[in-house]
Amino acid sequence: MKKFCYVIGLFVCFALLNVELGMAQEKAGGYNKDSVYPVNEAYKMFKKTVWRRIDLEEKQNAPFFSRNGELSTILINAVKAGLLFPYTNDSVNTRMSKETFLENMKFEDEGGGLTQEEIDMGFGADAEDDFFGGGGDEGEEPEEEIIDTNEFATRDFSIAELKEEVYFDRMRSRIFYDIQSITLFLPADKNPALFEKPLASFKYKDLVALWRSMPDEAIWYNAQNMAEHRNMADAFNLRLFGSNLTKIANPRDDRIVDIYTKSRRDAILASKQLEYDMVEFENELWEF
Repeated sequence: MKKFCYVIGLFVCFALLNVELGMAQEKAGGYNKDSVYPVNEAYKMFKKTVWRRIDLEEKQNAPFFSRNGELSTILINAVKAGLLFPYTNDSVNTRMSKETFLENMKFEDEGGGLTQEEIDMGFGADAEDDFFGGGGDEGEEPEEEIIDTNEFATRDFSIAELKEEVYFDRMRSRIFYDIQSITLFLPADKNPALFEKPLASFKYKDLVALWRSMPDEAIWYNAQNMAEHRNMADAFNLRLFGSNLTKIANPRDDRIVDIYTKSRRDAILASKQLEYDMVEFENELWEF
């Protein structure tokens, strides 16, 4: 009789566990469609969304910013070639039109050009003197070169903001970092308007597919051993970048710098402390 009751008890426990797991899966809605390595939401015991700022001009991030192989150059050229879709923000739900993207690459024309006095002196394309850029051999059409001088260089966009989910997988008993999107910014010191200008956001899932399709261009440049270059997808997966934590999801959507307003130094120290707290949290999970 006791054995029968024990079997019945186990059966009830497993039934309740299956019901609870099924309800959790239904509530969670399955899998994150923007994840490169999707995990069922029911398996995530703990989850936070964080944002990290990557300065591509820092020494640690130089391999992502090699000459003519810059992360920003690859992304911008891919959009222009129709190989990559830009989005309006890091939620990556609304696509940005190509026209808007190209417009975001431009800076406002502050005037300039030649004055009438300079034109009268012979400067400009209409001048007849060869030395000043006009004239040329009779009957010879000047070579036309299309250069948009009102557009920032691709290398100018040297700030990348990474949005990712940090979660503890109860099935594998460890924390994972699941990158969702990357947003490119123009630094304030390169913008005449003196503020960090967002260019566009990109689905990280799309970026991985893009980088994998161009193994000879999208490389993490290993200056110490050129035989060990890495594809950018692998470099991000191995977390070879250096970054600062800028925001942890909160009800007011405040950034760390908005919370610690005493000084920029305090905000940086708070960012590092929050980073250490997350690592400590993972270590303490094993003590429960």
